[in-house]
Amino acid sequence: MKPKISIIVPIYNVEKYLGRCLDSLLKQELKGFEIIGINDGSTDSSLTILKEYADKDDRIVVIDKENEGVSAARNDGVKKANGEYIGFVDPDDWINPFMYKHMLEIAEKDQIDIVMCSYIREFGTHAKEKIFDLPNLSSFHNGDVQKNFMRRLVGPLNEEVANPELLDAWGTVWSKLYRAELIKNNNIHFVELKEIGSNEDTLFNIYASYYAKSFVFLNKPYYHYWRANNTSITSKHNPNLVSQFGKLYNSIENFLYEKNMSEEFQIALSNRISLSTLGLGLNTISKGNRYSILKQVSDLKNVLNNSRIKRSLDQFELKHCSIIWKTFFYFAKKRLAFGLYIMLMSIEVLRKTIR
Repeated sequence: MKPKISIIVPIYNVEKYLGRCLDSLLKQELKGFEIIGINDGSTDSSLTILKEYADKDDRIVVIDKENEGVSAARNDGVKKANGEYIGFVDPDDWINPFMYKHMLEIAEKDQIDIVMCSYIREFGTHAKEKIFDLPNLSSFHNGDVQKNFMRRLVGPLNEEVANPELLDAWGTVWSKLYRAELIKNNNIHFVELKEIGSNEDTLFNIYASYYAKSFVFLNKPYYHYWRANNTSITSKHNPNLVSQFGKLYNSIENFLYEKNMSEEFQIALSNRISLSTLGLGLNTISKGNRYSILKQVSDLKNVLNNSRIKRSLDQFELKHCSIIWKTFFYFAKKRLAFGLYIMLMSIEVLRKTIR
């Protein structure tokens, strides 16, 4: 019997967390689903744990492959998926028992292409819900999907720029349920991180939302996003991130041009590039960067003088920003790298203490 949902789990060296993740998936209050666990060349006991679970439950499908990265692993999972719908879960996260049941009910009732829920950030010592200032349920159809969902993925407009921390809150794939035909019929796939640095989720969702005829946002925090994993790729310093982000922006820009999207999307992308100075700055000062403070400030200066980033910052409007973000982006616009460094250090401390 064809499963209703295929849950794709890319796995790499997560022996500490994998059992928790798989337990939460197997406890879903839903009949007829499969879990596709892709072991992406793990060097710890992740594969052993995955196989032990698979031996006890035939809903788990095991793919064992050489390490190619999370994007390739997810793409392999999509190819293997038999479900009418596809969901993605990261192996250090977990989900509520009724998450997929509730999302599937919404998808099947109105033939929805993409259903999204909200999530909770888990820090080990405390948890914090990601707040979306929206009704309990928001539904969009046809052109409104691109106008409201796809455009948010491309970048913020007007008052939305006031919250840089929400820039990629819409872009995660693990908070969503997709109609499998939407992904497979349009050949939507994940781009390798070595090409674009990060935001492979957002790029995937930009493509998916363009082709989607319907989208529902369910303002319920069903997904638990584990933020205490110090080995996560997002916790490491990446010296190539500026050039990789350039390729990411090129991919988005070319897609918008190819699909003849409106000028509003171009403005949104420009705002995304401006707001990305926060992520690029935090990457520059991250603990994985062993260079001196002077070298880090110099690297920040180079980020701010990047031609594309500089052009976007020059066009970026500060009127919707709070006083803190006005100060931050004033330093960025004026290429005041040392002032930006001080603010980034303060932001990093706040991220670790109050989050």
